[in-house]
Amino acid sequence: MKATHAGPVDPADARIGGRPALRRFHQASWDEPLVFELTQPGERGILPPLAEPGVTALVGDPAAALPDGIRRATPPALPEISQNRVLRHYLRLSQETLGADLNVDVGQGTCTMKYSPKINDVLIRRIAELHPARDPATVQGVLAIIHALQGMLAEVSGMDAVTVQPGAGSAAIWTNVAMIRAYHASRGEADQRDEVITTIFSHPSNAACAATAGYKVITLYPDADGYPDIDALKAAVSERTAALLITNPEDTGIFNPRIAEFVDIVHSVGGLASYDQANANGILGITRAREAGFDLCHFNLHKTFSTPHACGGPAAGACGVTAELAPFLPGPLVTFDGERYDLTDPGPLSIGKVRPYQGVAGNIVRAYSWIMALGAEGLREVAEIAVLNNNYLLTEMLKIRGVSAPYAEGRRRIEQVRYSWERLHVDTGVHSADLGLRAADFGVHYWTSHHPYVVAEPATLEPTESYSRADLDEYIGVMREVAREAYESPDTVRTAPHNSTVHRNREDTLDDPGTWAVTWRAYRRKIADVR
Repeated sequence: MKATHAGPVDPADARIGGRPALRRFHQASWDEPLVFELTQPGERGILPPLAEPGVTALVGDPAAALPDGIRRATPPALPEISQNRVLRHYLRLSQETLGADLNVDVGQGTCTMKYSPKINDVLIRRIAELHPARDPATVQGVLAIIHALQGMLAEVSGMDAVTVQPGAGSAAIWTNVAMIRAYHASRGEADQRDEVITTIFSHPSNAACAATAGYKVITLYPDADGYPDIDALKAAVSERTAALLITNPEDTGIFNPRIAEFVDIVHSVGGLASYDQANANGILGITRAREAGFDLCHFNLHKTFSTPHACGGPAAGACGVTAELAPFLPGPLVTFDGERYDLTDPGPLSIGKVRPYQGVAGNIVRAYSWIMALGAEGLREVAEIAVLNNNYLLTEMLKIRGVSAPYAEGRRRIEQVRYSWERLHVDTGVHSADLGLRAADFGVHYWTSHHPYVVAEPATLEPTESYSRADLDEYIGVMREVAREAYESPDTVRTAPHNSTVHRNREDTLDDPGTWAVTWRAYRRKIADVR
């Protein structure tokens, strides 16, 4: 859904001295134990149904019919809790969590934390009980949605064929890398082409997936204007080049106007070009991968196409390819013969499955519904408002003491900006991460950057099309306040958060496996029993 960009309505009690008032906020804190610690032997929230009569008639006691090797010797140690205690537990946890439905959430640059219409959650309930292994004849509706979404994404990207099987954006990048490798192998050049080129401001998943596949990764750095250095690209390409993996616009928000020339340079030595379109939110309906000459591209459906990011998952990815690369797509493929949708095994050049079944069905339906609600003109309007919101935010942010926007000085950005608080840090000793933690005291989210921190003291903000001018003014007001505090009361910022559920994490424990407890038994062994 899009927010209109009309001027804000200013209730008298919402503004102070012409500026948005800061919202009073204090996070609920319940000191809530783990769900396993709430167990009361004998309590029940549900009664699991018995086996259906037909099953019992066929096999007798279903548990007894299981082979001894897969039968448990003892029941699973699940929590025994009544329904009302379960409800209280999870509602309390929800009150200890900030999210896009609670606050102006423009601080998740590169992740496009936009509003996801609630009607789409209603729609996916209709497929919640469908098993992915059912006969295709019984799930024609879902297959029709997958097929239609593939066609829509092909139109948006200009590619000839699309798969939505990958389970996330990084999985989609991996899928493209796997197809690149298979393509060169089909030409007898897999051993020769052992290098992949990317850029420092492209998403790190590009380099990570290439390295995981065994490629040597060559990273291009920006020139003085923030564009990937084209002379460095010319020096890097050779007969060993397998591909260029590049994000555009990059995570600085800067769009490379010479992108087609980059692709041509890679093609001139026989390499492929793969377009990371995770930042496509500001270019929908304006420019496409096809027009820049790319061979492959990918989208994050959980970003641009408004399916929930959900704290890292469940996500959904999509890969588009030209006709020449289509034989390498993973399978099975959703096909349509004019009367019936079916699952078709791919040909011998396919890279095979990249995840079970046909993708993350719930997010596929959400993305399909979002596109259908907007239509082609609406998709372009999404991009236009996202760019407008981003440049309004940029203009107002640069009025705040201590912040800058490195590179492309005086020029517009697309859908996000990687800001720098380096001047504020030099003046006050306060880090960008400190500002983000203090921003949480006002109930808003703020993100620095993925590593490496090429931009000093970074902050990456991405407002998308979901927010109104009033929303952005509220967020800017928080940024202005935390910057003022950094200059006037730096200890307040350095010791934040003060109003949140928890204080600062001990980051040293993140690198200590001795403190990791990812299961209940590990928690009991390492933490609870010791405590």
